[in-house]
Order: sequence, then C-alpha cells, then structure tokens
Amino acid sequence: MSILSQAKRVPRGDKRRDEIAAVAEDVFLERGYAETTMQIIAARAGASKETLYRHFGSKEAMFSEVVRRRSLRITGGEESELSGRPEKVLLDLALNLLRFLSSADSLCLYRVVVAEAPREPDLGRIFYAQGPGRVLNRITGYLEAATKRGELRCADADLAARLFLGAVIAHHQCLSLVGGAVFSDTQRSSHAKEAVALFMARYGV
Repeated sequence: MSILSQAKRVPRGDKRRDEIAAVAEDVFLERGYAETTMQIIAARAGASKETLYRHFGSKEAMFSEVVRRRSLRITGGEESELSGRPEKVLLDLALNLLRFLSSADSLCLYRVVVAEAPREPDLGRIFYAQGPGRVLNRITGYLEAATKRGELRCADADLAARLFLGAVIAHHQCLSLVGGAVFSDTQRSSHAKEAVALFMARYGV
C-alpha cells in the first residue's frame, strides 16, 4: 500500500498544528528519525509540505514539538503550575514518570534517539532540551518555590530535582529498555512511594 493511499485528511481549524504533530509522532515512532521525511508526514496527515513547513519550519522543529508535547503529559500543560504539598505533588509526578517512561512508545522513542544521535548530533540535544530537560526544569522550579514556602529545604533545587528523577526512573527505565521488563501498577506505586519517602527524608522539613 502506498503512503498516499494511507493518507488521512486532517480537519481544518485551530487544532490543525496539533493534529499534524500527532501524526508526526506516529511516523517518527514507526520509521525512526532518519527515515522520516516531511513528505511522508504530509501524506499521512493529508496536508501539503508547504503546510508543514509553515507550521514547523523544519523536520528538526517538528521533532522538537513532538518531544515537547510528550513531556507535557508528565508535568501537565504549558500553562499549568505544579502546586500542593510536596508529598502529593512528588508522588503524582513519580507515578506519571513511571507510567509514561515505561510505555512502549516512550521506550521506542528513546531507542530511536540513542541509535541515531551519533549520526544526528542535534537530535540528542533537541530530545534532551524538550524532554528530560524540560521535565527537570519544571521540577526544579517547584522545589525552589516549595523551599521558599518553607515546605522543603533544597539548598540546590537543581541537584535535588536530578536526584529525585534518578531515584524514580533509573532502575525501571534501564530494565525496560534492555530487558523488556514490565512492571505492574502495584510495583510502580510501591517504588514511587519509596522514592518520595527517600527524597522527603533528605529534603523535608
């Protein structure tokens, strides 16, 4: 079946950019970065290449948008603010991280970046800036604000955020990537609670 025969017409309107980005995400996951072209995405989305370039400018910018959208699924929308007691906020974040980063498509995207970054150096930079780096910045900002409110004592919020992320995802992501491990909701919940308890023992008041 040709690419053109698989094309899906995207409804016109304000959501067109988001809809094209969603199609692009599917294509990147299916084909990898190097084998994905703007022409393939345009055909799958039922859009012209000119429309894609008008919205995104380049394949690199489109990939950046795909990764940015995925990071927002962990921390909430661009305009949302992490707020609430640290124990609750951090537990919710930990559970979101474990569910999201151990999903099949997240692992697929991570493998794509690791495999292709040596040939496409900008790919790794884009992925980190719009994915892990963005999540890290959101958590760092929350920890700084919670420290100012007297709810935490993080002298170095960036370091604390990195330690939190490591405690939550390092073991699970590694096993999922190289061993195909599948964790139950109960296992993820238990791990998340222990990671938050460990963090609060060091940084709580």
